[in-house]
Amino acid sequence: MITNKDETYVFALGGLGEVGKNMYCVMHEEEIIIIDAGVMFPEDNLPGIDYILADYTFLKQNESKIKGLFITHGHEDHIGAIPYLVSNVNIPIIYAPKVASELIKKKLEDRSIPFNNIVIFEDKTKIDFKYFSIDFFRTTHSIPDSYGIRIKTPQGAIVETGDFKFDLTPIGPMSDLSKMARIGDEGVKLLMSESTNALIPGFSQSENAVDEALGDIFRNCTGRIILATFASNIYRLVHIIETCKKNNRKIVAFGRSMVNNIEIAKSCSLITDKTVIISADEAKKLAPENLCILVTGSQGEPLAALSRIANGIDSNVTLMPEDTVIFSSSAIPGNALSINRVINKLYLKGATVYTTSDDVNIHTSGHGRQEELKLLFRLMKPEYLMPIHGEFRMLQAHTKLAIECGMKEENTFIMDNGDVLALTNDGVKRIKSIPINDIYVDGKRIGDIGSSIIRDRKIMSKDGVLVVILNIDKNKKELMIDPNITTRGFVVVNDNQELINSIQNKVKLVCEQELKKANYSSTDLKNRIILEVNSYIIELTGRRPIIMPVIFEN
Repeated sequence: MITNKDETYVFALGGLGEVGKNMYCVMHEEEIIIIDAGVMFPEDNLPGIDYILADYTFLKQNESKIKGLFITHGHEDHIGAIPYLVSNVNIPIIYAPKVASELIKKKLEDRSIPFNNIVIFEDKTKIDFKYFSIDFFRTTHSIPDSYGIRIKTPQGAIVETGDFKFDLTPIGPMSDLSKMARIGDEGVKLLMSESTNALIPGFSQSENAVDEALGDIFRNCTGRIILATFASNIYRLVHIIETCKKNNRKIVAFGRSMVNNIEIAKSCSLITDKTVIISADEAKKLAPENLCILVTGSQGEPLAALSRIANGIDSNVTLMPEDTVIFSSSAIPGNALSINRVINKLYLKGATVYTTSDDVNIHTSGHGRQEELKLLFRLMKPEYLMPIHGEFRMLQAHTKLAIECGMKEENTFIMDNGDVLALTNDGVKRIKSIPINDIYVDGKRIGDIGSSIIRDRKIMSKDGVLVVILNIDKNKKELMIDPNITTRGFVVVNDNQELINSIQNKVKLVCEQELKKANYSSTDLKNRIILEVNSYIIELTGRRPIIMPVIFEN
């Protein structure tokens, strides 16, 4: 990337055209600051993948320029990639608000990654570098200590909002409207504003309304309450605890992330009455009407506590017909089927189930809707807009809102990951992109899982695998025994013996032809088996299993 000393560059390594793996960069000459480092959770089209990371290759190539990583708040799509990033790129310092810093420390500790340079910032904090001056403004979101960031650059101020909503009756502090207005009055050249709910009209519901709705359910329940919510929604956890206290219920929590986040909320003094939370052993002694079970699994995750309870395999909780189960969360795109499967199992066991589709206000988003995005725009009064954090339809909808508020269309930039904006004294322009690719995490494997592996996994998940085992006498150049055919996920061998025999004969014919060649090689034999048997199976069945020849030569 060719740089100009009179230009400041802005680009996303993740977070554009998608919801997740947020990572945004601002660069001027020899200085780079990074905003957020999140993960994205894969959908069904990436079998076996645990997380998707933003491509940090550019940062690795320019790590001497990195001045610090700035975190807007503590959700996974903003901090989840930090252990991988600091293990591969020299990040000199991480600046984060209090709750996010505790969550980051826990992540690093769990993975035994030494990193001790985390500095906590507040709304009055100011950080200066050679070219950048950075300050913060408080926002309202579904997790405490959420902030937007202003970066003063030689070419004007950039504002990155983080995730936000405008809630006039929040559980925690309100957004700092006066500071946002003051930043707008001082001048914003480029606004980078989140777009998650840009397609939804109106204002988002207040978290206070959720508090009232949950209170109504708690007052009317005579049995146990099992409540599933996002473990990261710490404000929700706080007012669930307050609701339990008002209704003479104790809380027992199951799920590692739930337990961890409750402990972090305690350490940050967000939960002050610790007598409400009890152990699993203490919970067994309580009457059902005095207990609330707080669990992970609101998205139907198969290994989470709620799924285990619904399947009857949880060692701590056995579902009873008198139980009330509350889903205090919305479905993340792609998870609806998993959630519905869990809900059906809960109904089959006789439980009463409340979801957000039941006309009860048991969840609200932490992301601002259209009128809130317009309000932010009016407060900030930016010259240019780069919508962030959203699928392209969300970015486009956000752009239309800015145009409705009076911004010229040519002053808006719908970008892709890797696209670069250059801020100059004359304005903002798009320049050549940085080549990037997603990084896949599969267990302990990071970054070495290419498209060919994903393709093979998709084929195996759909059409299975067929293994061809050959024993060859290398000296006589002949098969010692007939080919052995075994399959997984393709067909049941005992029920399809005629098909298996036909494939076996085809393999045998190919082997005999190859073994007659003067320049026979096992590699050529494998390749021909894959090619011809694949075509043969497609012709017979229409399916495309992975063909795996295994050759033993004696």
